[in-house]
Amino acid sequence: MFKFIVLLSLLLTPFLLAEHKEVEPKGIEHSGVAVTVKTKNKKQINYIVKRNIPEECKKVTINNKMLWTGNFAHESVPEACKSTFVHTKGKLLSMKLDENLETYGELEVLYFIKEMQHNKQMLLIDSRKEKWFNYCTIPGAINMPFNYFEQNDDYTFHFEYALRYMGVFIHKEGDYDFTDAKTIVLFCNGPWCNQSPRMIFALLKIGYPPEKIKWYRGGMQDWLGTGMTSTRP
Repeated sequence: MFKFIVLLSLLLTPFLLAEHKEVEPKGIEHSGVAVTVKTKNKKQINYIVKRNIPEECKKVTINNKMLWTGNFAHESVPEACKSTFVHTKGKLLSMKLDENLETYGELEVLYFIKEMQHNKQMLLIDSRKEKWFNYCTIPGAINMPFNYFEQNDDYTFHFEYALRYMGVFIHKEGDYDFTDAKTIVLFCNGPWCNQSPRMIFALLKIGYPPEKIKWYRGGMQDWLGTGMTSTRP
C-alpha cells in the first residue's frame, strides 16, 4: 500500500506541475507528521514535519524563466521561495549501494517518520558528526556519527552502545546477533556526501541485514531544498 501511494504521487506530479492553479495541496508532505523531540536538557520540542511553502510562493508561475534563470531562480521570485546551496563539494554517489538495500526519497522518509512514532523497531539516523547534527537535522532523527562504525576499534564504547540501541545483541565472544535488529534510515549532508554510505558499508561488513537498512541519498540538502521542516528555525 505504501509503495502504491508513493507511485501514485509520482504519476500525478507532471499533471500538477503542468499548469499553476490555485488549489489546496494534498498529501502527507503538506499535512505533515507530528514529531516530539527530547533535547539533552530533557526539554520537549514539538514539530510538524512537512513541506513549508509560504503563501507568496504558491503564486509563482512554473516556467523556464522563473525556475532556471540565473542562479536557478528568476530575480522576481520572492526570497522566501528560493534557496542557495554549495554544490561543488564531495563526490556524487550511485542510487544503490547494495542490491538488497533500498534508497529513499523525501516521501519515503516522511512516511517512515510517521510510522516510527508508534514503532520502536524503526530509527532515523543522522550519520554526521555531532556539531552538524546539533546545527540542523531532520526532526525525529538521532545522531550516530559514521566514524564510530568505520573506526570502531577507536570508539569501542560508542560503537557497542549504538549497536545495542539498534537492537543488535553482542555476545561475550564478540559475535553479533541481528535477530532483533531495527530497521534504520541513514542520511548525511546530500547526494555528494559519503558519510552515511561509509556507515552503511561498515554495518554491512559486520553483518547488519541490508534489507533493514534504508539510505536517504538526498540528505539535508535535498530535504531543505524541497522546503521540508528542520530543527533549525
